[in-house]
Amino acid sequence: MKKAVLLLAILMMTACVTAPENLIVKNGYAVDTTHTSPNQNERIRYLVLHYTVFDDKNSLDALTNGTASAHYLAYSTPHKHHNLPVVLQLVPEAKRAWHAGVSHWGNRANLNDTSIGIEIVNAGFIEGPTGRLWFPYTEAQLALVKYLAADVIKRYAIEPQNVVGHSDIAPLRKSDPGPLFPWQALSEHGIGAWPDAVTVHKHLAGRPESQTVDVSIVQRALATYGYTIPQSGVLDDETRQVIRAFQMHFRPAGISGIPDAETEAVALALVEKYLS
Repeated sequence: MKKAVLLLAILMMTACVTAPENLIVKNGYAVDTTHTSPNQNERIRYLVLHYTVFDDKNSLDALTNGTASAHYLAYSTPHKHHNLPVVLQLVPEAKRAWHAGVSHWGNRANLNDTSIGIEIVNAGFIEGPTGRLWFPYTEAQLALVKYLAADVIKRYAIEPQNVVGHSDIAPLRKSDPGPLFPWQALSEHGIGAWPDAVTVHKHLAGRPESQTVDVSIVQRALATYGYTIPQSGVLDDETRQVIRAFQMHFRPAGISGIPDAETEAVALALVEKYLS
């Protein structure tokens, strides 16, 4: 009887001994989380938007059975769940997806390490007799992307200038999400950057928008904003491709790659607004 009482007492004492809230018991060791260093930030600093160049079925196949991946895929007509649009999560946000490839933005390279990638089903473009013909996005998928992007930006405190297209971070080899992607409309919902019209007008300084300008000014402004671009003062092919990528994002009405006064004014307005 005494042994039974003693055993019961030991069991009761053992049950009462639990790990403190700041102690996490692992397999063979414990972790004390009492002390937190303030010297930290989110690993995710960028949101990168893409188009897939495939239809829904082939986009999913390419991103799950090929060599590329993305965190999210938005179908051309998203499925619904209780009237809510559904996005496909292909890679957990804590994992690195292979969507950006060789990429640069600001002082960062290889943005796969620090970004969330959203792929949007869209055919991209076809070459027509007068140049490229771009395919539009659907209203349903853009509505879904708006909610998804806003959520990602809020959770990781991503700065407006760090919401970019694939063509911004890899302008020599990529054109997505293209000039029909509604960057300005999304910026009105807090998604990404957009210049203030008054500031653009100030930097135009009365010049015609199409007036050719000193390419070195545009090169410096784009480099300050985040683009990787030569600082040669020469309108070489690389510079022209980067300017064209910038125009697709911020001046889609004209994407020739020529450094005109409006392009310069928009670039300077963005630097003033977000990086001054």
